[in-house]
Amino acid sequence: MKHSIIKVMTIAISIMLIASLKNPVSCNDKVFIKNGSRDKKLIALTFDDGPHPKETNEVLDVLKKYNVKATFFVAGKHVNWYPKPIIRAKEEGHEIGNHTFNHPDISNLSQQQLEDEIVKCEKIIKEVVGVKPTLFRPPYGSYNQKTLGQIASKYKYKIVLWTTVDARDWQNPKAYKIADTIINNVKNGDIVLLHDYATNNTVEALDILIPKMIEKGYKFVTVSEMIENS
Repeated sequence: MKHSIIKVMTIAISIMLIASLKNPVSCNDKVFIKNGSRDKKLIALTFDDGPHPKETNEVLDVLKKYNVKATFFVAGKHVNWYPKPIIRAKEEGHEIGNHTFNHPDISNLSQQQLEDEIVKCEKIIKEVVGVKPTLFRPPYGSYNQKTLGQIASKYKYKIVLWTTVDARDWQNPKAYKIADTIINNVKNGDIVLLHDYATNNTVEALDILIPKMIEKGYKFVTVSEMIENS
């Protein structure tokens, strides 16, 4: 009888441990976002590194053409230099996220330096568009999870990464290659990484991929909408 009870308890503990690994209860699980629900045909287009006086406006033109909303992760220094495109983005219903002020590799920063980067970017975004961002994306996707998780909780941010689909548009491949990479690999709930700074072919690629994905029954949403629908 004693051995049976021990065996049952051991099995129960094992099940609990497996469940905790699949559904961890750490704050980082709620803070770090890589994708939305796989049950809904939603896609979130995200654009890093802007605003740029030329490319951001061209991206906005294409998004407006198809009535698509996206999320822009902006570098604070670029908001400071080129505020008009990001004002337009906000007025047209797009979401603005924090991408640090100077776009450093934050894994090399101290906690205080990282806080300064996030706060300085947040401040200029609030000054320009009047809204505190609630989403943060680390430049290059590089970060220390513990440090960034603590700072994100302190300043009430969700950390937005991206799904495995990466068209590497920052290398400026041909527009059809950028479009094909996304069209042929995207899945429900994907967060797609693109750029609106010094990436000429991204604009043309959007004009190819957006109507194709709409034909396939996908709806484009902001990252916050994606989170709400997950």
